[in-house]
Amino acid sequence: MPLISPSILSADFARLGEEVRAVDEAGADWIHIDVMDGHFVPNITIGPAVVKALRPHTDKPFDVHLMISPVDAYLEQFADAGADIITVHPEAGPHVHRTVQTIKSLGKKAGVVFNPATPVDTLDYLIDMVDLVLVMSVNPGFGGQSFIDSQLKKVEAIRRRIDASCRDIYLEVDGGVDSRTAPLCIEAGADVLVAGSATFKGGPDRYADNIRTLRGDAA
Repeated sequence: MPLISPSILSADFARLGEEVRAVDEAGADWIHIDVMDGHFVPNITIGPAVVKALRPHTDKPFDVHLMISPVDAYLEQFADAGADIITVHPEAGPHVHRTVQTIKSLGKKAGVVFNPATPVDTLDYLIDMVDLVLVMSVNPGFGGQSFIDSQLKKVEAIRRRIDASCRDIYLEVDGGVDSRTAPLCIEAGADVLVAGSATFKGGPDRYADNIRTLRGDAA
């Protein structure tokens, strides 16, 4: 069974606390929080103050994806705000190895993100440190984009590396994940699915069914 991490990027921002509680009660495993700065990606979302404000609304792990550059200066702020997993892009700072070390020193799980054009070989020099690998199946910056099918080969390649490492590393896919693409991601080796639009469509009364659909279609 895949873990489901609803992306609040697709939630109603006027009632984020209620939305987080709703997807928690609907069966979400994690809460995925997309942080964008308008510089590294062409969109602006939220900062550590919002993460801190959301923290009392759920005990589920906060899966915080930092799409900001330079990223290092903000790691401690997001850790203090309540992030459980902090995921960064190799392109977001000059020394991603040091960035991952810093996240671990803050007592958080560390993840690394692969954009559609980021080479898989980058992982070879980080796999002994990371707790999560996130494959972007869209170009980051906006929700609601269509799934890039070529990224399934990347998921497969990373799955092989993780298995060969014998380490307990989550493999997550984010972007265009829905009832059609979820089973493809699982077949390729993913064990965590980030789903924004597919989770939040239809309003709170539909969230549990949406999550069950993702899990059922992916099983």
